[in-house]
Amino acid sequence: MTGRSALAGRARAGGAPRSPTRKPSIMYAIIRAGGKQAKVSEGDVLDVERIKGGPEIIFTPLLLVKDDGTVISDPAKLAKAKVTVEVLGENRGPKVDVFKYKAKTGYRRRSGHRQTYSRIQVKKITTTTRGGAKKKAEPSTASAEPEVDTAAEKAPVAKAEKGS
Repeated sequence: MTGRSALAGRARAGGAPRSPTRKPSIMYAIIRAGGKQAKVSEGDVLDVERIKGGPEIIFTPLLLVKDDGTVISDPAKLAKAKVTVEVLGENRGPKVDVFKYKAKTGYRRRSGHRQTYSRIQVKKITTTTRGGAKKKAEPSTASAEPEVDTAAEKAPVAKAEKGS
């Protein structure tokens, strides 16, 4: 044994403070695809259970973390956010062998299964902008009808009932 301790070259438990330069945080989202959840950021390529649809699919995220570290988990705000992915193709997973066996009866069943996966690439993650200008709806000509006094319409009906 040399005079060096086992922890030589490693940081101590209460060791030196972290360097002041930190990696820039990257926006990411948690999406649900095929009954499973996946953490994705722009440019990621991943395999999810088979997706039937067009070449571009939009997911609504379950959770969103922006570049500045703010977390969005409010369902109302998440409904406005979207994750756009492109389907790159389909591939199949490894074969799973299934063998059923019951002792002393001669019961043996053999089968296999290969799951089909879709390979997707995340194109962009969009969120709502804070304080965005909202367009005021212009009144249409069809809804600009003169108002009708409902009390005046009901009065002759009431007089007719009294006279009967």
